[in-house]
Formats: sequence, structure tokens, C-alpha cells
Amino acid sequence: MAIITLLTDSGEADHYVAAIKAKILTINPGIKIIDISHKIPACDIGQGAFVLRSVFRDFPKGTVHLVGIHATGQKDDACIATQIEDHYFVGADNGFFGLISEKPVQGVVDINSLNPRQSTFPEKDILAPAAAKLAAGMKLSDLGKALPAFKRMTDRHVRATKKQISGHVIRVDSFGNLITNIPKEAFEMLSKDRTYTLQLNKEIFKRLYDNYHQVEPGEALILFNSLGLLEIAVNMGHAADLFGAGYDSAVIINFDE
Repeated sequence: MAIITLLTDSGEADHYVAAIKAKILTINPGIKIIDISHKIPACDIGQGAFVLRSVFRDFPKGTVHLVGIHATGQKDDACIATQIEDHYFVGADNGFFGLISEKPVQGVVDINSLNPRQSTFPEKDILAPAAAKLAAGMKLSDLGKALPAFKRMTDRHVRATKKQISGHVIRVDSFGNLITNIPKEAFEMLSKDRTYTLQLNKEIFKRLYDNYHQVEPGEALILFNSLGLLEIAVNMGHAADLFGAGYDSAVIINFDE
């Protein structure tokens, strides 16, 4: 069965998400629609890209991912469909798709080029029909005019030396956990037989744990999560509130000689 996922910044208090789904089902009632999240902060491309990057590969290849984050975009942002890692993505050409994968792009088309229309609700009027057609088997090339590439944004990168790893918080999840962009591989490569300290604002951590329950409720800890990324958490608590940290907060690991 064909699958369409939805990731938006529309929230859950209004009719927007239901209207997108209604449009898809009107075109193809057999489509299976799965919600990833509708609670991405408004127009927050960075956090939205992190969420989709974390999960899209768990879906079968050929899945269509409709992204409605900052969908109205800027004046010159096209509505596009693209194929990456054998998955299809539909959304605004606002820099989002360059943040979800570093693999080669398998095609990009302007889905509003064949029968152009203006819309204050492109998720419903432009993106949803394209997603439904892709999920029904239409070729990417039949959806619109081919484009040479899509817009790319510059993502935060980890900086590493023999003495230090410098990263940032790239997501505060619904539990208040601070997820960083520091990968387990980089840490393990530099930390062999060395002591270290991790600094977040004025807080210092010196021990890595494997699971949240290894500390008492209310205690803070650092661990590598299921994505292989360093995370700062509080067992049964809210790390972001406790440490006054959030998206883009600096995280530094210093290694002793």
C-alpha cells in the first residue's frame, strides 16, 4: 500500500492538517497517511529537517513525504518534488531538503510549472495533489519541469580537534532532552583512554551513561541516544528548563592530555 507521511508546522488546533489529508484522499482514497509531527515551531526549517532526517529511512523506499514547514516561503520559492535515497519529498524549495541527506539527489521538478496557481495554502492546493499522484505511481518527471537542483542551507557542523569537540543543540524534544549534533563515532575516536569534561552553559558533566534509569529521578546525565547523537537529559525531568538551554546552545567536550 502506498504511504504518504506528513510533517508540518500547522499545529493541531486548526483545520489545516485535516484539509491536507482530505485533499489527498479525494484524489486517492487508498493512500495510507501517517503523521510524523505537526508541532514543529512555525517556519523552523532546522528543527523540522532534524525530525524528518531522523525517521524517513525507517519507512519503505518509495514513501512520499509531504513537508509543510514554511510552505508559503519567500517570493521566489518554488513548490518542488524531489527524490533522495529512493524516497520522494514534496514541499517548498526553501532550503529544507538540503538538510535531510548528503546523498546524491535523484531528481527535482517544479510541481507548479504545468498549471501554475497562486495559493495561500500550498500544502493543500499544490503539495497534496502532487504527493497523492506520486504515491499512486506517477513518475517524478511527469509532475513538472525538471530543475537542476534545489536550494540548500548551511547546516551546523561539529568541529573536532585532538583536544576538543565543539557542537550545538539541534533539537529539544518533547521530554525536554537536549539532542546535540555530536556523533558517537567522533566521541569514541577521540576519547579512547582519556578523561574528558562536557560543558553546557555553566554545567559540567564527566560521566557518560547508557540509559536514563542509571541515575535517580531528577538527576542529569549525558548519553548517546538511538540516533547515535549525544544527548543531555534529566531522568523524569526537563533538561532544557533546568539548564536554560535550547536550540543552538553550544556544547563543548574537552579532552585531557
